[in-house]
Amino acid sequence: MTVTPPIVAPSILAADFAHLADEVRAVEDAADWLHVDVMDNHFVPNLTIGLPVVQSLRAVTRLPFDVHLMIDDPRRWAPGYADAGAYNVTFHAEACDNPVALAKDLRAAGAKAGLAIDRDTAIEPYLELLPSFDTLLIMTIKAGFGGQRFVPELLEKVRAARRHVDAGHLELRIEVDGGIAADTIEQAAAAGADAFVAGTAVYGADDPAEAVRRLRGLAERAVAGA
Repeated sequence: MTVTPPIVAPSILAADFAHLADEVRAVEDAADWLHVDVMDNHFVPNLTIGLPVVQSLRAVTRLPFDVHLMIDDPRRWAPGYADAGAYNVTFHAEACDNPVALAKDLRAAGAKAGLAIDRDTAIEPYLELLPSFDTLLIMTIKAGFGGQRFVPELLEKVRAARRHVDAGHLELRIEVDGGIAADTIEQAAAAGADAFVAGTAVYGADDPAEAVRRLRGLAERAVAGA
Protein backbone atom coordinates (compact mmCIF):
# COMPACT_ATOMS: atom_id res chain seq x y z
CA MET A 1 0.00 0.00 0.00
CA THR A 2 1.23 3.46 -0.88
CA VAL A 3 1.60 5.53 2.29
CA THR A 4 0.83 9.23 2.00
CA PRO A 5 0.22 11.65 4.86
CA PRO A 6 -3.48 11.66 5.72
CA ILE A 7 -5.59 14.69 4.93
CA VAL A 8 -8.42 15.78 7.21
CA ALA A 9 -11.04 18.00 5.61
CA PRO A 10 -13.63 19.47 8.01
CA SER A 11 -17.03 19.80 6.36
CA ILE A 12 -18.69 23.15 6.84
CA LEU A 13 -22.04 21.42 6.33
CA ALA A 14 -21.86 20.80 10.08
CA ALA A 15 -20.74 24.33 10.93
CA ASP A 16 -22.85 27.25 12.13
CA PHE A 17 -23.97 28.88 8.89
CA ALA A 18 -24.60 32.16 10.68
CA HIS A 19 -20.89 32.41 11.48
CA LEU A 20 -19.17 30.60 8.63
CA ALA A 21 -16.07 32.78 8.51
CA ASP A 22 -15.45 32.22 12.23
CA GLU A 23 -16.09 28.49 11.87
CA VAL A 24 -13.53 28.28 9.08
CA ARG A 25 -10.96 30.18 11.10
CA ALA A 26 -11.53 27.78 14.01
CA VAL A 27 -9.91 24.95 12.03
CA GLU A 28 -7.49 26.94 9.88
CA ASP A 29 -4.37 25.99 11.80
CA ALA A 30 -5.28 22.30 12.03
CA ALA A 31 -7.11 21.27 8.87
CA ASP A 32 -5.53 20.28 5.57
CA TRP A 33 -8.50 21.08 3.35
CA LEU A 34 -11.91 22.67 3.92
CA HIS A 35 -14.71 20.51 2.57
CA VAL A 36 -17.58 22.41 0.98
CA ASP A 37 -20.77 20.49 0.19
CA VAL A 38 -22.82 21.98 -2.61
CA MET A 39 -26.30 20.43 -2.93
CA ASP A 40 -28.98 21.50 -5.40
CA ASN A 41 -32.23 19.86 -4.20
CA HIS A 42 -32.28 17.89 -7.47
CA PHE A 43 -29.42 15.40 -7.48
CA VAL A 44 -29.89 15.08 -3.72
CA PRO A 45 -32.97 16.11 -1.70
CA ASN A 46 -31.25 18.92 0.14
CA LEU A 47 -30.20 22.49 -0.63
CA THR A 48 -27.08 24.03 0.83
CA ILE A 49 -24.73 26.70 -0.50
CA GLY A 50 -23.44 27.72 -3.90
CA LEU A 51 -20.81 29.69 -5.72
CA PRO A 52 -21.34 33.10 -4.03
CA VAL A 53 -20.65 31.62 -0.60
CA VAL A 54 -17.54 29.87 -1.86
CA GLN A 55 -16.31 33.11 -3.40
CA SER A 56 -16.92 34.96 -0.13
CA LEU A 57 -15.18 32.35 2.00
CA ARG A 58 -12.21 32.24 -0.35
CA ALA A 59 -11.35 35.74 0.81
CA VAL A 60 -11.18 34.85 4.53
CA THR A 61 -8.97 31.74 4.64
CA ARG A 62 -5.86 30.25 3.12
CA LEU A 63 -7.17 26.68 3.46
CA PRO A 64 -7.50 24.76 0.19
CA PHE A 65 -11.16 24.29 -0.72
CA ASP A 66 -12.32 20.73 -1.38
CA VAL A 67 -15.62 21.36 -3.16
CA HIS A 68 -18.02 18.42 -3.38
CA LEU A 69 -20.73 19.00 -5.97
CA MET A 70 -23.85 16.96 -5.29
CA ILE A 71 -25.66 18.52 -8.22
CA ASP A 72 -27.18 17.77 -11.59
CA ASP A 73 -25.38 18.98 -14.71
CA PRO A 74 -21.94 19.43 -13.14
CA ARG A 75 -20.46 20.14 -16.59
CA ARG A 76 -22.29 23.46 -16.47
CA TRP A 77 -21.37 24.52 -12.96
CA ALA A 78 -18.12 22.84 -11.89
CA PRO A 79 -15.63 25.06 -13.78
CA GLY A 80 -17.01 28.10 -11.97
CA TYR A 81 -15.78 26.68 -8.67
CA ALA A 82 -12.34 26.14 -10.15
CA ASP A 83 -12.36 29.74 -11.35
CA ALA A 84 -13.34 30.84 -7.84
CA GLY A 85 -10.14 29.33 -6.46
CA ALA A 86 -11.20 25.86 -5.33
CA TYR A 87 -8.22 23.54 -4.94
CA ASN A 88 -10.18 20.38 -5.71
CA VAL A 89 -13.59 20.12 -7.38
CA THR A 90 -15.36 16.77 -7.10
CA PHE A 91 -18.50 15.83 -9.01
CA HIS A 92 -20.61 12.68 -8.99
CA ALA A 93 -20.19 9.94 -11.56
CA GLU A 94 -23.94 9.40 -11.44
CA ALA A 95 -24.60 12.97 -12.63
CA CYS A 96 -22.14 13.16 -15.53
CA ASP A 97 -22.16 11.35 -18.86
CA ASN A 98 -18.53 12.21 -19.69
CA PRO A 99 -16.49 12.37 -16.47
CA VAL A 100 -13.12 12.43 -18.22
CA ALA A 101 -14.05 15.47 -20.31
CA LEU A 102 -15.15 17.39 -17.23
CA ALA A 103 -11.96 16.38 -15.41
CA LYS A 104 -9.97 17.91 -18.27
CA ASP A 105 -12.02 21.11 -18.02
CA LEU A 106 -11.37 21.37 -14.29
CA ARG A 107 -7.66 20.83 -14.67
CA ALA A 108 -7.54 23.39 -17.46
CA ALA A 109 -9.25 25.85 -15.10
CA GLY A 110 -6.52 25.29 -12.51
CA ALA A 111 -8.19 22.89 -10.08
CA LYS A 112 -7.68 19.28 -9.17
CA ALA A 113 -10.41 16.98 -10.47
CA GLY A 114 -12.34 14.61 -8.25
CA LEU A 115 -14.80 11.82 -9.01
CA ALA A 116 -17.41 10.88 -6.40
CA ILE A 117 -19.12 7.49 -6.11
CA ASP A 118 -22.37 7.34 -4.13
CA ARG A 119 -23.41 4.59 -1.73
CA ASP A 120 -25.36 2.47 -4.21
CA THR A 121 -23.01 2.83 -7.19
CA ALA A 122 -20.55 0.08 -8.08
CA ILE A 123 -17.00 1.31 -8.30
CA GLU A 124 -15.67 -1.16 -10.86
CA PRO A 125 -16.95 0.65 -13.99
CA TYR A 126 -14.99 3.75 -12.99
CA LEU A 127 -11.63 2.30 -12.01
CA GLU A 128 -10.19 2.66 -15.51
CA LEU A 129 -11.03 6.38 -15.48
CA LEU A 130 -8.91 7.11 -12.42
CA PRO A 131 -5.75 8.23 -14.29
CA SER A 132 -7.79 11.27 -15.37
CA PHE A 133 -8.49 12.27 -11.76
CA ASP A 134 -6.65 13.54 -8.72
CA THR A 135 -9.21 12.47 -6.10
CA LEU A 136 -11.66 9.60 -5.79
CA LEU A 137 -14.36 10.36 -3.22
CA ILE A 138 -16.15 7.27 -1.93
CA MET A 139 -19.32 7.94 0.01
CA THR A 140 -19.59 5.91 3.20
CA ILE A 141 -23.22 7.03 3.56
CA LYS A 142 -25.93 8.04 1.09
CA ALA A 143 -25.08 11.43 -0.38
CA GLY A 144 -27.30 14.32 0.59
CA PHE A 145 -27.43 14.69 4.36
CA GLY A 146 -24.94 15.21 7.15
CA GLY A 147 -24.97 13.27 10.40
CA GLN A 148 -25.66 9.81 8.95
CA ARG A 149 -24.21 6.63 10.41
CA PHE A 150 -21.05 5.26 8.80
CA VAL A 151 -21.60 2.12 6.68
CA PRO A 152 -18.51 -0.10 7.11
CA GLU A 153 -19.46 -2.41 4.23
CA LEU A 154 -18.74 0.44 1.83
CA LEU A 155 -15.06 0.19 2.70
CA GLU A 156 -14.91 -2.68 0.22
CA LYS A 157 -14.98 0.01 -2.45
CA VAL A 158 -12.05 1.73 -0.76
CA ARG A 159 -10.08 -1.52 -0.74
CA ALA A 160 -10.82 -2.13 -4.41
CA ALA A 161 -9.77 1.40 -5.29
CA ARG A 162 -6.60 1.15 -3.24
CA ARG A 163 -5.60 -2.07 -4.98
CA HIS A 164 -6.19 -0.48 -8.37
CA VAL A 165 -4.34 2.74 -7.50
CA ASP A 166 -1.32 0.91 -6.11
CA ALA A 167 -1.18 -1.58 -8.97
CA GLY A 168 -1.18 1.26 -11.48
CA HIS A 169 1.12 3.51 -9.43
CA LEU A 170 -1.43 6.29 -9.73
CA GLU A 171 -1.11 9.59 -7.92
CA LEU A 172 -4.61 9.78 -6.52
CA ARG A 173 -6.14 10.63 -3.18
CA ILE A 174 -8.81 8.20 -1.99
CA GLU A 175 -11.22 10.25 0.09
CA VAL A 176 -14.07 9.02 2.27
CA ASP A 177 -17.10 11.05 3.25
CA GLY A 178 -19.85 10.12 5.67
CA GLY A 179 -19.84 9.25 9.35
CA ILE A 180 -16.10 9.76 9.73
CA ALA A 181 -15.29 10.20 13.42
CA ALA A 182 -12.90 8.95 16.09
CA ASP A 183 -14.54 5.52 16.11
CA THR A 184 -14.53 5.03 12.31
CA ILE A 185 -11.53 6.82 10.82
CA GLU A 186 -9.08 4.04 11.66
CA GLN A 187 -11.17 1.50 9.75
CA ALA A 188 -11.25 3.77 6.73
CA ALA A 189 -7.51 4.44 6.88
CA ALA A 190 -6.69 0.75 7.23
CA ALA A 191 -8.84 0.07 4.14
CA GLY A 192 -6.72 2.46 2.12
CA ALA A 193 -8.30 5.90 2.38
CA ASP A 194 -5.92 8.80 2.82
CA ALA A 195 -8.29 11.79 2.88
CA PHE A 196 -11.13 12.08 5.38
CA VAL A 197 -14.15 14.37 5.43
CA ALA A 198 -15.41 14.99 8.95
CA GLY A 199 -18.37 17.21 9.77
CA THR A 200 -20.09 16.60 13.08
CA ALA A 201 -16.94 15.02 14.54
CA VAL A 202 -15.18 18.36 14.10
CA TYR A 203 -17.84 21.03 14.43
CA GLY A 204 -19.72 19.18 17.14
CA ALA A 205 -16.60 19.15 19.32
CA ASP A 206 -15.79 21.73 21.97
CA ASP A 207 -12.45 22.37 20.25
CA PRO A 208 -12.76 21.82 16.48
CA ALA A 209 -9.05 22.25 15.83
CA GLU A 210 -8.12 19.66 18.43
CA ALA A 211 -10.72 17.29 16.97
CA VAL A 212 -9.01 17.59 13.58
CA ARG A 213 -5.61 16.83 15.11
CA ARG A 214 -7.00 13.82 16.94
CA LEU A 215 -8.57 12.43 13.79
CA ARG A 216 -5.34 12.82 11.87
CA GLY A 217 -3.43 11.07 14.62
CA LEU A 218 -5.84 8.15 14.58
CA ALA A 219 -5.51 7.82 10.80
CA GLU A 220 -1.73 7.89 11.06
CA ARG A 221 -1.81 5.20 13.74
CA ALA A 222 -4.00 2.96 11.62
CA VAL A 223 -1.69 3.24 8.61
CA ALA A 224 1.39 2.63 10.74
CA GLY A 225 -0.19 -0.53 12.14
CA ALA A 226 -1.38 -1.85 8.78
